[in-house]
Amino acid sequence: MSELLFHRELCLAYLALAALVFIALLFIPAAYGRYTRAGWGPTINTRLAWVLMECPSVFVFAACMLLATRPITPASGLLGALWLAHYLHRTFIFPFRMKMAGHPTPLLIAAMGFIFNCGNAYLNGRWLYALSSLELDVFNPRYLLGVALFVGGFLINYRSDRVLANLRKPGETGYKIPSGGLYRWLSCPNYFGELLEWTGFAVAAWSLPALTFVVWTAANLGPRARTHHRWYREKFADYPAERKALIPGIW
Repeated sequence: MSELLFHRELCLAYLALAALVFIALLFIPAAYGRYTRAGWGPTINTRLAWVLMECPSVFVFAACMLLATRPITPASGLLGALWLAHYLHRTFIFPFRMKMAGHPTPLLIAAMGFIFNCGNAYLNGRWLYALSSLELDVFNPRYLLGVALFVGGFLINYRSDRVLANLRKPGETGYKIPSGGLYRWLSCPNYFGELLEWTGFAVAAWSLPALTFVVWTAANLGPRARTHHRWYREKFADYPAERKALIPGIW
């Protein structure tokens, strides 16, 4: 089997699995964070789990760039820089800014995240820098729109995570209702920002791997946003009624 065919088949397998994951997560919340529970095997420190889960997205993607067999153009190079900026932050900054509330993470969850990110970084990095025949144009309106969506999503995600990081004062425990920014309208604007990022990446890259990643992001974050939204409404009697779960004014 040629690498190009293998690449396509792996994308299709990821898409099929995303559908199953979406259905499962509608009924069974992923067992990390506030939903950590017994029955998922041994656990590890949550900050360590984040680093382990996300690091393939840095190292595998960077390896694809270093081993590029196509010229790295300004357009493909910018997409790589945006990808790495997101994941350098996600891997080495985000876990140490957040207050993890003492919840350990099941090693199984960390392992699944690690495996997914290895495959996802390979699919997108290898396509951009070796397998694609599409010449990306930095001045193409679609490309510019995609980059703008990515940057906007990154800023929303960063700002929303910062609100969560500062929600509890030193020494405080328990949960509070976040406010400010898009929390005025959404329970999970951080997830909305991340979904916007990878939608923008897919619009700019215009590839099956990038589309696959958007579908996976929605399949993972959509049910979790729904679960968070219900959890907030059940826990806080004064939770703002106008807030939606993930998409402003819609859902």
